[in-house]
Amino acid sequence: MRNHWLFLIKIGLLFLLLLAKSCDGAEENITDPASQARPLVLLISIDGFSIDYLQQFSTPTLDSLAQVGISADALIPVFPSKTFPNHYTQVTGLYPRNHGIISNRMYDREFDEYFTIGTQGTASRDGKWYQGEPIWVTASKQKLITATMFWPGSEAEIMGARPHYYFPFNGDIPESERVVQVITWIETDLNPPNLITLYFEQVDQAGHLHGPYSGAVEDVVAVVDEHLNDLFNGIKKLGKIENLNIIVVSDHGMAEISRDRVIFLDEYISLDQIEVVNWSPVLEIIPLEGTEKIVYDQLKGAHRHLQVYRKDNTPENWHFDKHRRITPIIGLADPGWSVSSKRYFEEHPNAYTGGTHGYDPLVPSMHGIFIATGPGFRSGFKIGPVESVHLYELLCELLGIIPAPNDGNLRVWEKALQ
Repeated sequence: MRNHWLFLIKIGLLFLLLLAKSCDGAEENITDPASQARPLVLLISIDGFSIDYLQQFSTPTLDSLAQVGISADALIPVFPSKTFPNHYTQVTGLYPRNHGIISNRMYDREFDEYFTIGTQGTASRDGKWYQGEPIWVTASKQKLITATMFWPGSEAEIMGARPHYYFPFNGDIPESERVVQVITWIETDLNPPNLITLYFEQVDQAGHLHGPYSGAVEDVVAVVDEHLNDLFNGIKKLGKIENLNIIVVSDHGMAEISRDRVIFLDEYISLDQIEVVNWSPVLEIIPLEGTEKIVYDQLKGAHRHLQVYRKDNTPENWHFDKHRRITPIIGLADPGWSVSSKRYFEEHPNAYTGGTHGYDPLVPSMHGIFIATGPGFRSGFKIGPVESVHLYELLCELLGIIPAPNDGNLRVWEKALQ
């Protein structure tokens, strides 16, 4: 009888464990046994980490990672070179015109709503804004377990699903705690994730406030590099580093801006004629009904450091047209330049200093990093510049899953893979 009760207790504990939820209540799926044999993929993003930082600052952990694995001359972002469009492109393999996240702030005329990011807004956590299939949904459909220690879009319910384990973004959670959480996921024996994402935003924040080559950015880069060292050492102690494919990326770089390089929009057009969805460096304008041609003609060629386009005539390399959230008129300031109104400029004396991004992806200062190592990659191998739209195909290949339709191409990675 005693053994009978012990058996029932063990069964009950096992049942409770299987019912365990993620920290925010996402449902668990039981892992397919075959998935346990697949290599674990850890995708890490360091927001705003310019490719130049690898040469400008001391990054011993990233340097050693590149030496034993592969690195790209640059990771080229999609347009606009902003945080949400690029992170969502990286995990869907789609250009923004196809996944719908065309900016950090956007207006949807069908919803008659604005999308904004940050902890105060709710739109970024609403799945209706997101099109395409992110990697955690693709993996889940094919019976893999996913976990996100932050990733833009991961806290929204997309296609009826979220990552199995996820955290709503909270910038107050220290980097060290994020690292510990990733190690905990890798260590677990019950439903261990096959895909884990980790996100650091501090380098981007320092770049905006102080400029890309400031001492503040150097200090933050050193801190993040040390946290990566702690992460990799922690994984080594678990004895699981040999089965782990690690990919470190950034979403974009950073350009220095100045109050001496500002274009005043109201010198060329009445602001009463337009609704400005975004100001700088990407100027997104919705003209009053029936005034689109007038507004375009007034702004085209108005300032030599501001290029202006209609939605159906943007540069081909932008892949930025068709979607209803893309405004009828798009302007782009030259690298290092900003767009403002006179009043805003005068009332915000600290604006347009430090750094920013959003410029054309071909601008070198917008280029990010790609470094990877693990059983899926060659050792000590360098590849040329690669576009971030191809990352999703790589993730699917490493996970051994079939990708959803996307704009990327696995063939760009062929020389880098084992």
